[in-house]
Amino acid sequence: MPLDPGLLAAATSRLTAPDAARAARYPGDPGTRQPVHTCYVPADKVTDDTPTAWGAAALAALDEHAPDAAALAEVLGLDQALAGAVHERVRAKLATEPIEDLRVDFEDGYGTRADADEDADAVRAAGLLARWGLASAGIRMKSFDTRALLDRGLRTLDLVLTTAGGPPPGFALTFPKVTVPEQVEVLVDVLGLLERDLGLAGGALRFEVQIETTQAVIDAEGRFTVPRLISAGAGRVSGLHFGTYDYTAACGLGAAEQHLAHAACDFARHAMQVGAAGTGVRLSDGSSNLLPVGDRETVHRNWSTHYTLVRRSLRHGFFQGWDLHPAQLVTRYAAVYAHHLASAEADGGRLAAYVARTTGSAVLDEPATAAALALSLRRAVDCGALTADEVTAYSGLGTDDLNALIERRTA
Repeated sequence: MPLDPGLLAAATSRLTAPDAARAARYPGDPGTRQPVHTCYVPADKVTDDTPTAWGAAALAALDEHAPDAAALAEVLGLDQALAGAVHERVRAKLATEPIEDLRVDFEDGYGTRADADEDADAVRAAGLLARWGLASAGIRMKSFDTRALLDRGLRTLDLVLTTAGGPPPGFALTFPKVTVPEQVEVLVDVLGLLERDLGLAGGALRFEVQIETTQAVIDAEGRFTVPRLISAGAGRVSGLHFGTYDYTAACGLGAAEQHLAHAACDFARHAMQVGAAGTGVRLSDGSSNLLPVGDRETVHRNWSTHYTLVRRSLRHGFFQGWDLHPAQLVTRYAAVYAHHLASAEADGGRLAAYVARTTGSAVLDEPATAAALALSLRRAVDCGALTADEVTAYSGLGTDDLNALIERRTA
């Protein structure tokens, strides 16, 4: 005889609360566009034309050092079959949307200034953020390392938001050098006060936590810190951004070993990945300080290094990273576009077979893999690597179909 329904209900009732807590903690991908990069510009250097100036400088670098597909393929070791499409689409991207995400930097790239100077730059930044009209842009505030930095960072944040009359569309806030969850908790409290004063809904102001200290990965008692930082954010943490050079220096690495491909960075990134998986908190890799400037040999060498690092990040599941110079935009988009174009047809075919439940396929995909394939194709459209029509041609699926697979909705 089947088990008594009442007894079954009693036996499983204790899962109700854990199930609700798990659903709240792990809501999955937020369904919004994730930029492929974040560009950092010191607050005293930003101007009205910063986004267009970066695009023009990137195009000039492309035209000078890789004017055609063959030249780009030679520099980057790019598959000749992809080179034409990559070169063409990178050039179009640089002409239309060179920057997807920008941070006006009030931290390391800006340094310590007289209060009057930083006040003026904060007020000016508020106007620029509104006028740029970027999909995503904001500030990196100072850390809470010392009382002086804490006070100055919060004053700058207050000035930017109050001058703008609230967060400009697409506003993003980066919180650097976090070491303990209590710092996150304090920022959450301050954001609540700002929301009250600005007449904003509770939780409207969110922020990214920079993982660039060893304590942000493992604390003094050996505990895994990343999940605790997310919990301390009380739903406000939107991303975790890796800080290459602070982290590698904190690990005691010499200057020559301070780079994104070091195993120490892999450890931190994997910790970020595991700690944030399923939470909807997005990940960003760090930067390369090898800038593609100078003679052609130097530009080509540093382009090749940057391209390789971005492709490596993508393979590791980090779909965003930092760019520090306009010429890095060339290899940022070349790497991202080559990544998507190389797999688009095969990914589309796998999705088509999955949806049709066809037999005889060499790959038997599960719902989780189908969701990942669909998300990859949506990312490709978001950044300009593919058009929606191309995705449909490869997979037979439209945007709504992709979203249903990503969210694991059934028809």
